Amino acid sequence: MNYKQVVASLWRHGNGQTADHVARLNELIRYATLAPSGHNTQCWRFRATDEAIAILPDLSRRTPVVDPDDHHLYVSLGCAAENLSLAARAFGMQGEVTFHAEGAGEVHVTLTPCQPERSPLFEAIPARQCTRSDYNGLPVTDQELYLLQGAGTGNGVSISLLTERPAIEQVLGFVLQASSRQIANRAFRQELEAWIRFGEHEALEAGDGLFARAMGSPATPRWLGRWLFRVLFRQGIENAKVARQVRSSAGIAVFISQADDKAHWVEAGRCYQRFALQATALGICNAFINQPVEETSVRPAFAEALGIVGGRPDLVVRFGRGKAMPRSLRRPVEAVLIP
Repeated sequence: MNYKQVVASLWRHGNGQTADHVARLNELIRYATLAPSGHNTQCWRFRATDEAIAILPDLSRRTPVVDPDDHHLYVSLGCAAENLSLAARAFGMQGEVTFHAEGAGEVHVTLTPCQPERSPLFEAIPARQCTRSDYNGLPVTDQELYLLQGAGTGNGVSISLLTERPAIEQVLGFVLQASSRQIANRAFRQELEAWIRFGEHEALEAGDGLFARAMGSPATPRWLGRWLFRVLFRQGIENAKVARQVRSSAGIAVFISQADDKAHWVEAGRCYQRFALQATALGICNAFINQPVEETSVRPAFAEALGIVGGRPDLVVRFGRGKAMPRSLRRPVEAVLIP
């Protein structure tokens, strides 16, 4: 299959009403894998039993430069858990999510029979994407903000929605400061480059990573893509693009945990995923601008500027209306399923 055909086979609704219980569990896991992850590393593994699905961190897919404490990794597990829980409900199973901190930590989704319910958030799963492009600059309505606020709030996690231009410009200042430090870091550039899939063939072979076209760049052979990346990924060029994209957005969402631990990171992922799905259901795009929370030298000042006391800013997300971008890929269920 070509890239377009593979995308169509991945980003779709499936049949969860099959009588084959194993096939139904595998379909739930497929929905979970449609969640976002840092650099699209797909840093998860799944272990299924008759009554539950465990989501485990795949530490071989860490990104230690941009995510040295694995914060984004555990956020990604929360995103996958939320997808799984929503899909379970649509298939007639209540999916209760709990975090078990023993060892590296696991997210458990316990499955019990219930009445099927296909929520708008579930329906949005195959349409959701991190849309890395310019938006149209138009505001969203108060009702839409209300729905986004509710979707993005959770147990020990709050969301701050910034729509006034001075507040957006303040956040942008921290984004550019952190972005400049990241771009100046050779290890950061090398790690990012390693996860970019520059051409369709390369992306199809890997099934993971950041597809160049999904980031607004042309598809090229790897040798050419690497050369262009090393020439063009410069502070001035990149920061100008980021500033333009942020200023084209309707607002910025900041997710904030009350405590800085894995359980809250997972919960932040669940909150973000609901936010992203609710945004998708409303026709609103979103994309991460996480530089101020990734760069440890910038994060304390960023938190102070936002008035965050005793918590951690987890995620920074811009949102607004724009055109869909090309899709990223996912590895097949059998590649992430463990006994």
